[in-house]
Amino acid sequence: MKQKIYALLKDTLNLPNVLTLFRLFLVPFLAMTYLDGHTGRALIFFCVASLTDMLDGYLARRNNQITSFGKLMDPLADKLLVLTALMLHTVKGVFPWPAVCIVFIKEIMMVIGALRLLNRDVVVHSNWVGKTATCFFVAALIAGFFHKELHSAHLPLDTILLWTSVGMSIAALVSYLSDNWHSLFPNTKKGPPSGKPNP
Repeated sequence: MKQKIYALLKDTLNLPNVLTLFRLFLVPFLAMTYLDGHTGRALIFFCVASLTDMLDGYLARRNNQITSFGKLMDPLADKLLVLTALMLHTVKGVFPWPAVCIVFIKEIMMVIGALRLLNRDVVVHSNWVGKTATCFFVAALIAGFFHKELHSAHLPLDTILLWTSVGMSIAALVSYLSDNWHSLFPNTKKGPPSGKPNP
């Protein structure tokens, strides 16, 4: 039993997974500092967390440390970070509520789909559509920290990036459903053709 526990911990507690857990750890600090009005500190927390997102994936691939824990927790940490920052900006009046509602509905659909596929042992990887949407979201969220300065300069860059990322997210959802239709609904005879896996 001890050997099994040791093997499990050895497989789980590698550097990429530790970075993923660190990203989760930063989320409540991001929320608290932002709501307390310390947007500068909140921006630092968000940027550090975003950097760990890029770093843990790179290290996992380079060192061949891709684990079941990482496959589950890495996207969960990403979504939690992005959705928390999105909600914070929306509560403070930086972003419009329709945008956050669209994103949350999309994410709920993605989570339901991911759970169905996980139950069927189907692993879904991100493609360029999902990755591009994520990049636009991160850019929009960072720009949101400078909302007052941008709008004072009559340059609503944060809003433009936000709606661009919303459009990309909808495209990612459509691609996801198309590529995984038969895996999600194996009993249906008709539906979008399956293809390459998507986020």
